[in-house]
Amino acid sequence: MSNSDESVADDVTAEQDAAPIQAAHVLVDVIETREAYLAAVATIAAGTGPIAIDAERASGYRYSQRAYLIQIFRRGAGTFLFDPPAVGSFAELNDAVAGEEWILHAASQDLTCLREVGLAPIRLFDTELAARLAGLPRVGLGAVVEDLLGIHLAKEHSAADWSTRPLPQSWLVYAALDVELLVDLREKLAELLERDGKFGIAQEEFTSVLGRDFVIVRQEPWRRLSGVHAIRGGRNLAVARELWESRDAYAREIDTAPGRLVPDSALVAAARVLPETKRDLAALKEFTGRASRSQIDRWWNAIQTGMASTDYPVLRSTGDTMPPPRVWADKNPDADKRLKAARAAVATLATEMSIPVENVLTPESLRRLAWAPPEPAARDDIAVMLETLGARAWQIDATAQGIADAFVEASQTPEPAAETIS
Repeated sequence: MSNSDESVADDVTAEQDAAPIQAAHVLVDVIETREAYLAAVATIAAGTGPIAIDAERASGYRYSQRAYLIQIFRRGAGTFLFDPPAVGSFAELNDAVAGEEWILHAASQDLTCLREVGLAPIRLFDTELAARLAGLPRVGLGAVVEDLLGIHLAKEHSAADWSTRPLPQSWLVYAALDVELLVDLREKLAELLERDGKFGIAQEEFTSVLGRDFVIVRQEPWRRLSGVHAIRGGRNLAVARELWESRDAYAREIDTAPGRLVPDSALVAAARVLPETKRDLAALKEFTGRASRSQIDRWWNAIQTGMASTDYPVLRSTGDTMPPPRVWADKNPDADKRLKAARAAVATLATEMSIPVENVLTPESLRRLAWAPPEPAARDDIAVMLETLGARAWQIDATAQGIADAFVEASQTPEPAAETIS
């Protein structure tokens, strides 16, 4: 081998040594019977320390957001993968470990489907939220594990259809690794939070997450139809509404993600064109999707119902009277000045605390405060309003005075001089 070849080989070896370790794993089994589940519960209860838990859904494939796999790891017990549809209720497991700390990554994504099967933690450590508060630049599980533990987690199965049966072994290994490293990760993040005096802040945030209901109930869910803003006319909107509701009912019936049946763009196209016959609907090239022709009678009936309706939707939803900030300068110049001043103050504070600005205070809370501030807008009055808006104690302590000062500054900012024409 030449010297140059040796040099190249040395460089490759050095790169390999410096690369993150790819976590290996043994074969993984899935618990699918009540008997095996109850045996696992006893083993988990005999373990020590916190409970690491994760859930996999089939978002984008199924209508429901139920868990199709639940993974649990506990020191002294090991790793367990459960098939929730086969197991049924997890009440026995919840009773066995309810008083322990549960570790989840981005708990807000999984708490609803865990609660559906009877798993409801009362003590939480959210590693994604902890990473945000610790000021880490990347907070995805793979990135945080790599940064703090030096282990590379492949994430190629994160968007898989977890309702698939049987689940491939590579998917199960991926799922197992997602929980097996959470306890170590929790310890590293706790050290960072303690070092920076943020552990108390984190505890407030975790408690807040546990107290939230993440099931969103919308007054007019059909208005979330992508592209609906381009539809004009009451009759057209009525057809869009009926098409959306018909698709939603069918998707729920067969437990399939609505967009996999007929995409939003197809419904919007039909609502804009208003085809006169079923044949015209079938001939509409924009009306696509795997169920667009097989369920043509369903969609045509929806169009006819919308056309015959006398209950036309209004062009815009009136559920929220606060306009978007981009028009504040024209509609409410004082509120616009308050918002800009307060945003700058909160952004400065976020930088000083090394916490993302949206975690210091939600943009929605800041907008509502700036649009209709308390009178007088003193620190204590702002603190009361922030509490009403759901801010935690640490957020109020950190931001109330700065926002009050920003509002005073905004009120003293003169209006720009109007241009004059000579």
